[in-house]
Amino acid sequence: MKIVSYNVNGIRAALKKDLIKWLKKEKPDVFCIQESKAQEDQVDHSLFEKLGYNACWHSAEKKGYSGVVTFSKIVPDKVVAGTKMEKYDLEGRVLRTDFGEWTLLNCYFPSGSSGDARHEFKMEFLHDFGPWVKKLLKKRPKLIILGDYNIVHQDIDIHNPTRKDKPSGFKPEEREWLANWFKKDFTDAYRHCHPEKQEFSWWSYRSGARKNNKGWRIDYISVSKSIESKIKSAGHFGKAVHSDHCPVFLEIDL
Repeated sequence: MKIVSYNVNGIRAALKKDLIKWLKKEKPDVFCIQESKAQEDQVDHSLFEKLGYNACWHSAEKKGYSGVVTFSKIVPDKVVAGTKMEKYDLEGRVLRTDFGEWTLLNCYFPSGSSGDARHEFKMEFLHDFGPWVKKLLKKRPKLIILGDYNIVHQDIDIHNPTRKDKPSGFKPEEREWLANWFKKDFTDAYRHCHPEKQEFSWWSYRSGARKNNKGWRIDYISVSKSIESKIKSAGHFGKAVHSDHCPVFLEIDL
C-alpha cells in the first residue's frame, strides 16, 4: 500500500503544473491533498477517475480556502467529513475514510503564521483534536493520520533551529504537543525509517529558499503504534514542484 500526502496549495493551480502527469508516474494507492482551495464542482473529476481514483471531499465553507481531498483506488467503507466541532469543520480540516480494519485521517492543521489570533486558534485545535483522536483510536486502533501539521517536530526538521524569533510552527508549546503525540500513541513514519536524515517538506517562496534547501519538515504521516511494525518505507518526493510543499509518502503492509 503506497500512501501519499501533499499540500498542493490549490488543486487547480497544481493541475496546471502537471500534477496528473506526476500521479500517473507515481501511482499511489491513496493520494491525500491539503489546501485544495476549491469546491468539489470546480474541478474536473474525470482527470482522476481515468487513473482509477475515487474522490472524497471536505471543502471549507469559504471559497478558495483550506480544504482536504482523499483520492483512493479502493472505495472506502465509510467516509466522515469533519470532527463535529463546527469551528474547525467550517474550514474543511479533517476527513476520515475507513478501509476495512484501518482508518485514514487526512488533515490540514491550522497555520498560525498570520498573527496571534490564528496561532491561538491553532493551539485550540491541537487541544481539541488530541482527545478526539484518542476516542477514535479506541474504536479504530489501526489509524494513520497524515497531512500538513504546520509544526516542526525536532531541531533536525528545520534548517535554522537556533533562530530566536520562534515563529508559529516553531513555538515551544506546539512542538511540545507534537513531541507528546509521537511519544504516546503514534509513530512518525519518516523518522521511524530515517532516524538521523534531514529532509524538508516546505520552503518559503522568499529568497530562493527551495533552491538553497532552507526548509521545514511540517508534513507528517503518523502511524498508530499497533501497526508501526507494518511500515516498509517512508520519505519525500523533493523533486515534485507543484506547490511550496513537496509530497510525503508511506509504504505499509496493510
